Amino acid sequence: MTSYKVFPEDDELVVKLHKGDIEAFDLMYEKYAGKLYAFTFKYLRSTAEAEELVQSVFLKVWENSKNLRRESSLKSYLFTIAYHETCNIFRRRSYLKKFIDGQLTENLYTSNDTEEQIDYYSILEQVNQIIAQLPERQRTIFVKSRQEGKSSKEIAVELGISSGTVDNYISESLKFIREKMHF
Repeated sequence: MTSYKVFPEDDELVVKLHKGDIEAFDLMYEKYAGKLYAFTFKYLRSTAEAEELVQSVFLKVWENSKNLRRESSLKSYLFTIAYHETCNIFRRRSYLKKFIDGQLTENLYTSNDTEEQIDYYSILEQVNQIIAQLPERQRTIFVKSRQEGKSSKEIAVELGISSGTVDNYISESLKFIREKMHF
């Protein structure tokens, strides 16, 4: 016979969370973590990202537990945070893809949305840190291609190597960046 755990009502959990009750937080986590994981995994298709996102949601709830309103739906609040975090991941993926494809450089990015600018510069900083880890020759070729906008042929002539070698270096660089960014 299967037994089901009975959880307190959400408004009860909110009252206890206001008081900093860790047991209430644990119960809320137990009640909603699996549902949030399923929701986010459906869109992200990444176990690591979905797990990280769920942790982030609960961290935000704990940090803002004093501001929770008893009359508001805790479930809706949790899923709204998860939805917005999922959108942020998609936006960061988009920036990364555009950067990797050579369609987005620091000089081309113009947006009046502060959050988008922060996301963009965060991704750019992460990518630049990863690029710095590349072997010197590979890094030089990648920078000339993606940041200076030079063609494989131009780079090959400048460095005295074949354009096929340049393409191989760029391909390996992109693979390395994707692996490091979990993209």
